[in-house]
Amino acid sequence: MGFTKSFMMALSSIINNKVRSLLTMLGVIIGIAAVIILVSLMDGVTNALMSIFEDFGTNSLTANIMTRSQTLYVEPREVYKFVDEHEDLYNGMTPLINMSAQIKTPDSGDDTVTTTCTGVSESCRDIQRLDLSFGRFISYSDCENASRFAVIGSYEAVYFFGSCESAIDKTIKINGRPFTVIGVFEESEDSEQSSSDDKVMIPYTTAMSLNGTKRVNTYTVNAADVENIDEAKSQLENFLLEKIGDSDYFNVTSMKSIIDTMTEQIGRMKMMLVAIAGISLLVGGIGIMNIMLVSVTERTREIGIRKSLGARHRHIMTQFVIESGVVSCIGGIIGILLGGTVSVLAGMALDLTVVPSVGAVVLAFSVSVGIGVVFGFLPARKAALLNPIDALRNE
Repeated sequence: MGFTKSFMMALSSIINNKVRSLLTMLGVIIGIAAVIILVSLMDGVTNALMSIFEDFGTNSLTANIMTRSQTLYVEPREVYKFVDEHEDLYNGMTPLINMSAQIKTPDSGDDTVTTTCTGVSESCRDIQRLDLSFGRFISYSDCENASRFAVIGSYEAVYFFGSCESAIDKTIKINGRPFTVIGVFEESEDSEQSSSDDKVMIPYTTAMSLNGTKRVNTYTVNAADVENIDEAKSQLENFLLEKIGDSDYFNVTSMKSIIDTMTEQIGRMKMMLVAIAGISLLVGGIGIMNIMLVSVTERTREIGIRKSLGARHRHIMTQFVIESGVVSCIGGIIGILLGGTVSVLAGMALDLTVVPSVGAVVLAFSVSVGIGVVFGFLPARKAALLNPIDALRNE
């Protein structure tokens, strides 16, 4: 009996026993769907996190200085000089001064917005890949003159002025001090509070004045090439060690290393979840094997007739292995369709961009076929070893 004939007989058996066949496939369907859903959702979460981290620049190095000494600190001009002297390693630097700010307008009365105001330099736009929808970003001269200019998020612009375009050249008050809005960041999250659209940036020199400090404790330095990120980090650490004298009082973190670590951890979580989902596939395979053993028992007389007519062991085995594989394969296809649909719907519900993983689909289908063959082998072998005379006597 050829493959085509065996395949048609397998389909006929499945159609004639619809409920039993569906129950047999159920474990495989659930297992395959679970693998695709989990892998696709994890990929969606990974891409969302990557997008957030990439907004800060994959080439960026952040130096945090933790000493409270009045003498052991690094001035912005010293960091600027260091970066300029190593143009082969760095192409930008910005001080970062974060402070809590009460934002209002002269006409808003007691209506205020509490957010984080960040003092930055002109290089921050390129380092953090910031896009503006209207106006301009902070310039070098704004930092030199400690100008009271502000670039605000679309949330503040819409909240106080109705639209992003209307906010340009308007006045806002930051902790009671008047600032002129010179730019509005491009909307990315529907202008919601506490999102990436809720932010305010001013010249770092102005922020130092508002904070009443002469020190900057955080610097972000942009490496010129991601391939040389380790050398750039090492040189920056040596510079800070020379200035501060003790490595316990500062640390330098690489955005690339953070992303790499995060990717590695998510990969481990993904493998763990797939392994858990794989238990369903194992259960499904055992279910297929049990049903195929029942099928062999039910069709013992048929096997005896075929053997008496000249069917060899390999013919009997091939028939039952193909039948088991077809059951598993159909279950795998249903599981793939179910998993792909649920993963997309779950992504929409979680506000994630989820695309069913091609790798997961290929792996799931291959595993489903493999399960059918592996778990169908024992019933097929049992059928092939039946004695024709005993099989024909079976009632």
